[in-house]
Amino acid sequence: MSTFDNPFDPDRNLRGGCECGQHRSVAEHEQASPALRCEPVESEEKRYEGVVASAVMRAMFPQDAARRAFLKSVGASTALAALSQFFPLKTATEVFAATGAPEKKDLKVGFIPITCATPIIMAAPLGFYSKHGLNVEVVKTAGWAVIRDKTINKEYDAAHMLAPMPLAISLGLGANAIPFAVPAIENINGQGIVLATKHKDKRDPKDWKGMKFAIPFDYSMHNYLLRYYLAEHGLDPDTDVQLRSVPPPEMVANLRADNIDGFLAPDNVCQRAIYDGVGFMHLLSKEIWDGHPCCSFAASREFITTAPNSFAALTRAIVDATAYASKAENRKQIAEAIAPANYINAPVTVLEQVLTGTYADGLGGVKTDAKRVDFDPFPWQSFAVWMLTQMKRWGQIKGDVDYKAVAEQVYLATDTRKLMTEMGLSPPTSAYKSFAVMGKSFDPTKPDDYVASFKIRKAS
Repeated sequence: MSTFDNPFDPDRNLRGGCECGQHRSVAEHEQASPALRCEPVESEEKRYEGVVASAVMRAMFPQDAARRAFLKSVGASTALAALSQFFPLKTATEVFAATGAPEKKDLKVGFIPITCATPIIMAAPLGFYSKHGLNVEVVKTAGWAVIRDKTINKEYDAAHMLAPMPLAISLGLGANAIPFAVPAIENINGQGIVLATKHKDKRDPKDWKGMKFAIPFDYSMHNYLLRYYLAEHGLDPDTDVQLRSVPPPEMVANLRADNIDGFLAPDNVCQRAIYDGVGFMHLLSKEIWDGHPCCSFAASREFITTAPNSFAALTRAIVDATAYASKAENRKQIAEAIAPANYINAPVTVLEQVLTGTYADGLGGVKTDAKRVDFDPFPWQSFAVWMLTQMKRWGQIKGDVDYKAVAEQVYLATDTRKLMTEMGLSPPTSAYKSFAVMGKSFDPTKPDDYVASFKIRKAS
């Protein structure tokens, strides 16, 4: 069963088609017992009742076949009544609701105006924060260093951050060491390498020597993926090209002004360059590593400790929004919701091309890739270990590093797994998995061997 499946659907365990994403049709959604819906219901009590009932149902019927047989034989309403006879749903609901009251309901969450922040942004106009009892102001921010500093200085309660940033902050790279944590990944894939239109005849990276490329930040997947791609084509990213940190909203202007030859950037920036006729898509980041993380939802350990219920409510809202964003049928609505000037400030057409995966490539073609960008919140600790290997590879980390300890301190897989289970979702049972980057397998249990295996890397 996948993360966003509905345990009360007796017929299937695949992602499906209603507005909440957990029923096969709008009709089924409307007919479902309110206690078993994932949508906002008439009261907080009803919402908590649905969460508790969903968790109990999954615990009682972990196997799809048994769950389906039970639901088909009795129906959703009778199932709820039967659960109530054997489990004190009302008492559990009261306890769950009482322990979950946010210490602080008025919160500020900073974000950079890119599609990587989709769950964080859309949770405001589409009501996911209010659904979870919060009044959240999402604050558009100019650049990653500003996001970092405002969150450290407590101007923001939490923030949209590049996935490696909380690792770097916790290690004291580029700033004083302050413990930060990642309860949720914002987006999977969703980046691309764009070159200026004048370079249409330079599709072989071996021809890029001496060119200037922009990345959003030193501690970013964009930096590590571009470096990886260049090195696999025989170029040393520290000597053979120039890499410049440029805030994503300024990249297209810099490409137009000929200040850079290309960039590895979030998809809305890539698509805007194509829309404006100043660049073309060389490749999607998923062609380097399909399923890679990019951005994260992050908060300081201090905020988590002092306002644990507020933090949990924020995380639930983000996970809830991510579930909604993961459904293809919701993407056009989301594009309209996040397009306004106070959010991403982009034409809806540009955002639809990114979110739906049907897009112009800047070379006269139209391509379709439904997984150009995707959304899955689970903070795999193996992702964190890979990022740390690249920090080590390129000299950002000096000396030895305990990869596993840092990954598990910052990426809250255990806590998020518990929270997602309480929400009636199906998180992975392990926090580690292997994957391949440009065909090279990564084993998270052997990070030092992985770093040593690269011919092109910064000397220790």
